[in-house]
Amino acid sequence: MDAMTLLLERRSCAKLTSPGPAGDQLAAILRAGMQVPDFQHLRPWEFIVAADDGRNRLGELMRQAAEAAGEPGEVIERAARMPLRAPVVIIVASRFRPHPLVNKFEQQLSAGCAVMAMQMAALAQGFNGIWRSGWPMFNRHLHAALGLGDEDQIIGFLYLGTAEAPPPPARDVDITNHIRAL
Repeated sequence: MDAMTLLLERRSCAKLTSPGPAGDQLAAILRAGMQVPDFQHLRPWEFIVAADDGRNRLGELMRQAAEAAGEPGEVIERAARMPLRAPVVIIVASRFRPHPLVNKFEQQLSAGCAVMAMQMAALAQGFNGIWRSGWPMFNRHLHAALGLGDEDQIIGFLYLGTAEAPPPPARDVDITNHIRAL
């Protein structure tokens, strides 16, 4: 798939199955995440990969975090199963690096670019995925369980695998309502 087709026709896919990326394919996805815009080359992110039994460990951490936060019972029960929706889950966390020129928000944007680059790299190799957010992204109990500090922030959960069915085609978007000239 050429780059413009990839960018213009990308669709997220929530229904994922095996196989997921592994070995050299997964390594290429992670390398793509390392090549995003990064002012001052701070590399202000960390990629935490949950595959195989790691998905169960992540689910247990999510369950514990939901329980500690006082979430309702159905949220606690569902939390343990969330990582099982794809063969591979990559948690992307912005790891704040104090710097006189690069503020926290810029570093978080860079980490967000890493999620997008990794999703594109997965698609380019024939996989699919979805960038998920939700309550776990903001749950400080989960941050602590993952070894993240007070200044760090989960940017998203990139679920990767093989699409159970092709996602619907990209809709044609009228860009005129989103652009203005100065």
